[in-house]
Amino acid sequence: MKTINVGIIGAGWCGGIRADTCAINPAVKDLHIVETKPERLAEVAKATNAKSALTDYHQLLEIKDLDAVMISATPEALHFPMARDCLEAGLHVFLEKPIAVEIHEADELIAIAKRKGVKFTIGYSQRFNPKYAYVKKCLDTGAIGTPVSAMVSRHIQRSLGAKIIGRSKLSPAAMEATHDLDFMLWCLAPAKPIRVYSQVNYGIMRANSGKDVPDTQWITVTMDSGMSFVVGAGWSLPPGYPNACSTWIEMIGTDGALICDDTHRDVILNTMKSGMQLPMSSMPGERVDHAFAGPMHAETVHFIEAVVCDRPVLVTAEEARNVMEVYVAADISAERNEPVSLPLPESRPLAAVAGR
Repeated sequence: MKTINVGIIGAGWCGGIRADTCAINPAVKDLHIVETKPERLAEVAKATNAKSALTDYHQLLEIKDLDAVMISATPEALHFPMARDCLEAGLHVFLEKPIAVEIHEADELIAIAKRKGVKFTIGYSQRFNPKYAYVKKCLDTGAIGTPVSAMVSRHIQRSLGAKIIGRSKLSPAAMEATHDLDFMLWCLAPAKPIRVYSQVNYGIMRANSGKDVPDTQWITVTMDSGMSFVVGAGWSLPPGYPNACSTWIEMIGTDGALICDDTHRDVILNTMKSGMQLPMSSMPGERVDHAFAGPMHAETVHFIEAVVCDRPVLVTAEEARNVMEVYVAADISAERNEPVSLPLPESRPLAAVAGR
């Protein structure tokens, strides 16, 4: 059996799941961990029996027999330089979303990957959620006829929202709705988006952070097929939803409708000490002893197998770039209070609603 050597850059919450998955996969021979926080580096390196534990990703690029890298570093502005250096080194790269902060950066990464002939994919983990895959299947098989309209509402807890806005100026469109924009464009392909209209709504996040940060952002996208969909995303759920990501999907077609409840209310723990909790309510998923609950594990296995078996990746960098153009347009629309046509006439810095 062919094996590969994998590097993990960033061993936080998501990077830790990637590292755990790699550590138990028989196709991964040597695992190398890069993390700037010494205590976390030692913890993950020990748990995964990593061959090396490094504090600078440039050290990773000096390893001669390295095959692939998974980049889970924050803040998100690090994605472009890290991915660029890894791709230039001839490594297969898995990069957490977003693909970059500016469109021209995404275009450069795509060009490098093509020139080097390596696999380059972006972390849109919800494609590996069985519920989402079922929605896609229903559209592919024509179960609900021709799609007419759709709505996706995604909201996360405010403590996680505060963590995100503390490290980045990216908007809810770029950081939360991006998953659902990718999902919808994936489901509706080959139709393409031609117009975007977006509004932001302010509440507790601006009051608590002192920054011009919206609680929610709603995005309407019109496709060239005539179909339209709405995506709403926010990060101000109260603490009653520990770690939660609460998502609801409605897909309306000419011959039927499909409702998907992904609000993570299927496992409830109620104790005298802590009250009611939803312990398995995060998007990435949790490890429960020997089992993984969540799409990020399956997504990591998919990337490993794509490299080992030379298979296509499910999420192409070009698709991630298209998603980026839609959420950039959404931020421009919210800023200007008017619809924005696609494709965008030129690449420009992301209109960061948060902090503009």
